[in-house]
Parts: sequence; structure tokens; C-alpha cells
Amino acid sequence: MLTLRNIDIHHGRIHAVKRASLHVRPGEIVALIGGNGAGKTSTLTTISGLHRPSGGEIVLDGRDITRAAPDAIVRLGLSHVPEGRKVFKPMRVEDNLQLGAYHRWGRRQRAAIAQDLDAVYTMFPVLHSRRTQAAGTLSGGEQQMLAIGRALMARPRMLLLDEPSMGLAPQVSREIFRHIRELRDRFGLTVLVVEQNARMALRVADRGYVLETGRIILQGPSEELLENRDVQRAYLGRDLDAE
Repeated sequence: MLTLRNIDIHHGRIHAVKRASLHVRPGEIVALIGGNGAGKTSTLTTISGLHRPSGGEIVLDGRDITRAAPDAIVRLGLSHVPEGRKVFKPMRVEDNLQLGAYHRWGRRQRAAIAQDLDAVYTMFPVLHSRRTQAAGTLSGGEQQMLAIGRALMARPRMLLLDEPSMGLAPQVSREIFRHIRELRDRFGLTVLVVEQNARMALRVADRGYVLETGRIILQGPSEELLENRDVQRAYLGRDLDAE
């Protein structure tokens, strides 16, 4: 469904990602793990058109989107849940959700948008109970649910999730990752998730890639990466063994 071929990403003189190649098949959950500054967020923002690569090719469903605008990429079925949630804090929860369907507004789409809103509320009941509140009054976990719900309102076929557990308590993080699995198992979405909590990401993913200083150094089934001693030493850590 999604293929990156030899992608180079620069931020000024900084070569953030170096000839990275990866693929995500329809219906897969794929994890991209690595430390701070590895280039994970740069990879996602480049896929979604927020940053232009300096080389390489990005293909979505056989269509070259390397130079496509972000709104065009959303219309092609790819939604991005950014690092730090980026909800519109002064606005009501429901208004945030409806903004996710901005490209679908029109008389013919009103019923479908209302239906999708109900589906989001079914998946995240807490958002329904807080629908008239300002988004900034929600907890971190609730804001993450809101960010995912907003992305779902675009009716995507694929989601990019950037650090969904960032700043969340362990129990809340586990709940968010249960929802990520539900997005695939119940709704058939394809997911590429960037995450520093490597163990949690690999447990929910089918396959994974390890990005280190801008280069993909390892890839394979999640079970193999979880058992890889280099991955354990660098990214899993003894403090996560009790999870």
C-alpha cells in the first residue's frame, strides 16, 4: 500500500534521513522505532506531504505522492496523527472532530459525516461525554483519542501515528495501543506507527523497522525484533521487562 524508496530528508544542512526504504502492506500494522533524533518524525511528515524529501520516491497505492500536497494526500486516503496530538485546544471536542472531515463537507456528505462522528463516539465514548468541552480541558490520553478520532473523520484507509504514547501514563498508553489494534482488526485500516516505546509498539505490530541516525539498520517480523539482542540492548531496556 505504501512504499518508500531511497528517501533522503534534509533540514537545512542536517541530513536527517539517509536513503531509507520501507513498505507497508494493506492491513498491516508496521512499527518504526528508534531513539530521539533518529529521523522518525521527519519520515512521517515527509510521507504526509508536510516536508519535501530531497531525494527518493514515495508511492501510495501505486500513485507517486512524493511531491503531492498534504490535502491531496488526505483525499487519497492517508491521515496523519501528529506528535503531541496538536488538537485545537480552545475549540469544542466535536468541532475538532468535524474539522477532520473538512474536505468532505457538502450536502451529499452530511449524513455520512454524522455517521462517522457516531462511529468515533462509539469507539471513544469519553469523547461523546465531553463533546461540548474545550479540547484543551481533556487529559493527555483523551486528547490522543481526539487526535485519532479527528484523523478517522477523513475516512482514511491508512493512518500514520507519531508517538501515540508520548507523555501518557503506562495504563493509558496500553489503552491507546489496544485501540490501534482495533483500528486494524475492526475497521481494516493500515497503520504505520512511530514510537519510542519499542516494546509496546512491536507487541501490537506485525513488522518493524529500526531507524538509527537516519538510516534503517534492521527490519523484520516484530517477534524477531523483540528477540534481537541488539534491539533489546538499545531500545527495550530492563525497566520495560515487567510490562
